[in-house]
Amino acid sequence: MNFDLDNMSLKELRDLHKAVGRQIDGFEAKNKEKAMMAAQQAAEEHGYSLKDLLGSGKAPKAAKATVAPKYVNPDDSSETWTGRGRQPRWVKGHLDAGGSVDDLLIK
Repeated sequence: MNFDLDNMSLKELRDLHKAVGRQIDGFEAKNKEKAMMAAQQAAEEHGYSLKDLLGSGKAPKAAKATVAPKYVNPDDSSETWTGRGRQPRWVKGHLDAGGSVDDLLIK
């Protein structure tokens, strides 16, 4: 099929563009369906369903690792800080009083 694109109106070009897009979408949908059927058949040949093999399709969330505290409040050992995020008030107070963050390191 040959088209003389140079002599087509804008409306004709847009209509052609839409028609081509629909054809591409249909082609991809057919190919996906064929691939899905082949995958399902292969899974069934091994005694599984595709859902059994793929699960929910979502990867399990990785557990957040807890970070060990690095600093401790010398006045209250129950207050600790990992060194990440905002400094607690007791750290700021210690620094404002002329102390060093190294003074607060857990030994």
